[in-house]
Amino acid sequence: ELGRELPDGMFGENLTTEGLNLTDAVIGERWRLGEELVLEARLPRIPCSTFAAKMAEPRWIKRFTEVGVTGVYLRVVTPGEVRAGDGIEVLARPAHGVTIATYFRAITTERDRLAELVPAREFLDPETLEDMARLAL
Repeated sequence: ELGRELPDGMFGENLTTEGLNLTDAVIGERWRLGEELVLEARLPRIPCSTFAAKMAEPRWIKRFTEVGVTGVYLRVVTPGEVRAGDGIEVLARPAHGVTIATYFRAITTERDRLAELVPAREFLDPETLEDMARLAL
C-alpha cells in the first residue's frame, strides 16, 4: 500500500510471523513457539505519534486505525527460546471468542462496542476496565 519496502522491525515488532492473522486472535489465546516458549495474546497495538513519525506518512495514525490490522502485544507465560522457522501451536483459545480486532475497535473508533469486551474481562488491561466501570459494564 505504501509503495516502498519496509525493513524488518519498522513496526517495532520483536517477533514476526507468517501465516497467522494476529488481529483475529482471541484475547487470552495461548501459543507455544519452539519447544518451551508460551505466549498469550493480550492487547491490540495502538498507533502513537512515535510510530507515525517513524513511518513518515501523512495521516499515518488515521490510516492505520481505519485498516485495523493492528498486530498484538503478547504476554510471556513460559519463557523459552525461539528460532527462525519454529512452528507456532495454539495451546488454548478462550471460549469467550472476543478477538483482538474487536478489542481494538472498542477502545479506538467504536467505543459503543465496549460491552462486547465483557466476556473477556479477565484478560483486559486496567485502563479498559476503568472505562467499562464508568459505563457500568
